[in-house]
Amino acid sequence: MSSKKILVVDDNLIIVKTLRLKLEAVGYMVLTAMDASAAIKAVRDENPDLLIMDINFPADVSSGGQVAWDGFGILQWLDRINKEWRKPVIVITGEQSASAETRAKAVGAAAFFRKPLNHDELLAVIRRELGEAGPAAVPPA
Repeated sequence: MSSKKILVVDDNLIIVKTLRLKLEAVGYMVLTAMDASAAIKAVRDENPDLLIMDINFPADVSSGGQVAWDGFGILQWLDRINKEWRKPVIVITGEQSASAETRAKAVGAAAFFRKPLNHDELLAVIRRELGEAGPAAVPPA
């Protein structure tokens, strides 16, 4: 069992719940956030070991005032407030453009996954980034 903390940031409740269940089933502590404010608070308060970050948020979720947030904006904000926060980030998105993957790599994402997610591959990347070994099987939903 791992004691590593993973923060899942996505505005889709089904994805958040599914990832929580699958990751907790293999021993991770899972924190969740569905908007920029909650994501930044979770990083500050909980210091997760890895982030799984959606990059697209609808306007009603992302604006939270006058700033339109996306996953890249959240990562930039975290860098601005604390350079030491940096942990592995896995970007997930429903966006199909090649530019999203290029931009994710440019900000230093450890991996890029398009939705729907392959949970076995995602878990293998998580374990690699956290320096853990073990079977890559994810329990069925």
